[in-house]
Amino acid sequence: MVRVGWKPVDGEKKVGIELKVEGIVQGVGFRPFIFHLAKNNNLKGWVRNESDAVFMALEGTSEQVDAFFKHLQQNPPPLSRIDNITAKPVSCRDYEEFVIDLSISKRDKGSMVPPDIATCSECLEDTMNPFDRHYRYPFTNCTNCGPRFTIVKGLPYDRASTSMQCFSPCVECSAEYGEPANRRFHAQPIACPSCGPQVQVFDQHGVPVADNSGWLKFFWDRIDAGDLFAVKSLGGYNLACRADKAVIAKLRERKIRPLKPFALMCRDLGALSKYCRISRHEAKWLASPAAPIILLPVNKDCSLPDNISPGLSTVGIMLPYTPLHHMIMQGSEDIIVMTSANPSGLPMIKDDDEALARMRDTADYFLIHNRDIIQRCDDSVARVFGSRLQLHRRSRGFTPKPVELNFDSEAVILGAGSEMKNTFCLLKGNQAFLSQHLGEIDTMEAEEAYLNSLYHYNNTFKFKIDMIAYDMHPEYRVSSLAREVAAGKYFGVYHHHAHFASCLAENGHSGRAIGIILDGTGYGDDGAVWGFEVITGDYLDFTRELFQRYISLPGGDSAIRWPWRMAMSYLWQAMGKEGFQIGRELFEECFPKQCLPVISQLENGLPAMLTSSCGRLFDAVSSVLGLCYENTYEGQAAVELSDLLEHEDYSLPLNPYPFIIKNKQVDFCPLFPELLSDIKSGREKTFLAKRFHDTVVQALIDTVQIVSGNSLIDTIALSGGTWLNPYLLKKTCYELEKLKFKVLLHEKVPPNDGGLSLGQAAVAYWRWKEGVPGNTDGC
Repeated sequence: MVRVGWKPVDGEKKVGIELKVEGIVQGVGFRPFIFHLAKNNNLKGWVRNESDAVFMALEGTSEQVDAFFKHLQQNPPPLSRIDNITAKPVSCRDYEEFVIDLSISKRDKGSMVPPDIATCSECLEDTMNPFDRHYRYPFTNCTNCGPRFTIVKGLPYDRASTSMQCFSPCVECSAEYGEPANRRFHAQPIACPSCGPQVQVFDQHGVPVADNSGWLKFFWDRIDAGDLFAVKSLGGYNLACRADKAVIAKLRERKIRPLKPFALMCRDLGALSKYCRISRHEAKWLASPAAPIILLPVNKDCSLPDNISPGLSTVGIMLPYTPLHHMIMQGSEDIIVMTSANPSGLPMIKDDDEALARMRDTADYFLIHNRDIIQRCDDSVARVFGSRLQLHRRSRGFTPKPVELNFDSEAVILGAGSEMKNTFCLLKGNQAFLSQHLGEIDTMEAEEAYLNSLYHYNNTFKFKIDMIAYDMHPEYRVSSLAREVAAGKYFGVYHHHAHFASCLAENGHSGRAIGIILDGTGYGDDGAVWGFEVITGDYLDFTRELFQRYISLPGGDSAIRWPWRMAMSYLWQAMGKEGFQIGRELFEECFPKQCLPVISQLENGLPAMLTSSCGRLFDAVSSVLGLCYENTYEGQAAVELSDLLEHEDYSLPLNPYPFIIKNKQVDFCPLFPELLSDIKSGREKTFLAKRFHDTVVQALIDTVQIVSGNSLIDTIALSGGTWLNPYLLKKTCYELEKLKFKVLLHEKVPPNDGGLSLGQAAVAYWRWKEGVPGNTDGC
């Protein structure tokens, strides 16, 4: 925070001062806070929103102004973030009182929009109080909570710039809005049952079946009966049903989602303790204003059906984060399924007509309200690692809050993101604005959602893009989309360099580092599929120091869908024809028609894609252990393998299988004969999984020591989707820190492709700034 132009003078002398406050200062109760602070210090003047900041004029004694300054800096509103304060002395105008002035919109000036904020305890109390006028009103909010990002059309943040524009406040809401002592003072989405949005229930044909007075009981009754509801939530539609095995089976059949875990919503922390073990850090995040889905271990005696999260000992759970959710969770069910409603591969559904059209064969009923969702925003997903949060998906509750950087860009740079788990990033000044999670960009609908979100960010924040950074993969449609947005300089950034730079940027690391980049798929500078790379470098460039020995992908992308194919490839490389015989024993019964063609392709050396992917190594071991032969969702085989170690003590000694490091390559083929021997001897799968994970950890420790010895670098950046594996992350950090390495982890953005756009933008900025060859001016 910077304070410019203010120096206290004689405490009795009246002074005039104007302030500009920048940061997250709109939509967080900042003007009411300033109003009260000025009144408490007997200051006169005004405060108002403008497009790019909050402005105010103050008059009073020097002592009063200084007291105002100190309180503002030390105790700002809890949901705000002050990045800069600029002050200048002005002549006194003898204001008679302190007022909140009308907002001003300035062309080409942008500010920050705060994230959507979970219901505060006071609004929840109002919603549950039969004697309060907000009783059982699903849109109760105040300056401390409620929708922000998902309802904003533009800045400054006023009601007229939101989807609440069409709801005129009643006399009572207007009185609360204008009463400085009320916590709803200048709460832009303020509403009550008399004047605000309403809820209705529709059947599959769009016919109303329950109105605003009867929808809640109807919902409870039909949920208890086993029906499926499409629920219009804060940032899009969810599917809700009882956490009952037969009902979940019906949901899986209708949604065509055989095994991917479903998220759950639980009434409160007390109820949640019946189902899961919760640390105090996990409890804190569950009940935080962001209210993400947290991945939690299930209690051994838990009554939850096993088809919620098949093959796993963890579930993703969130607490209610809007009054509507709190209300539906007051029925007989203290935990229900609450999962994304969008069909696989398509963006989250946010519009009512689309919901009724797309989900009429999935949902039995539709719980719909008439407040428009301006920006779709899926639930955030995270895991707590010690006391730290590791984001799997950064979206509701976090976006569009910027990531602070330790450099300051004069240009606006767009990081286009990846084709999978897409986010884009707009880098301006010392802040990186990452979009909400947009998912896969491989359909026309997804492309449209990507462009709509990008245009919305540009219009809201008043960005004018100067440079575009994109993934070097020649077939990524998202890279072409981004280049269509604006003319300017273009920077192609290799996938794993972007992962590396993303970790450096969020940690504020300026120097060189060693990067351990582990994931499933990334286009490399040799045209192969990378995924297990130890690199050195910085934002400008990188050197690939060591990598996993290349393995054939038999059948190309089908080897990603069917992990047993990768097992055949590794067994062939490790054991030759004996490996084929073992592979047939393991897989031919399930895949009688496919085994021989795969063997023929490998044995005859037919053309095949090559990969160093860590994800494909995990796939191979998972299928050899009989855990997963088909990835019905991304990363399934690796997730089921890592889940075996959910409760494993990472401080135990390493017990690796053999591997070889030679010619800058890590060869994991030697582990397979010994793994098969352990299987034959009847070893438990948990033991086998631990030995395999320990093998990967030991290989990483050995390679890091080699690279560090050659480069004299002792800072290690861990990035890539494989680092979402809890045991692998904990064990690697534990071993590296024992060796006195400094380890950089992701905490503000996901380590998977959801954080890639930040790294792309950072690389582009530094290459442009330093004039590094390789950038093009209009590709």
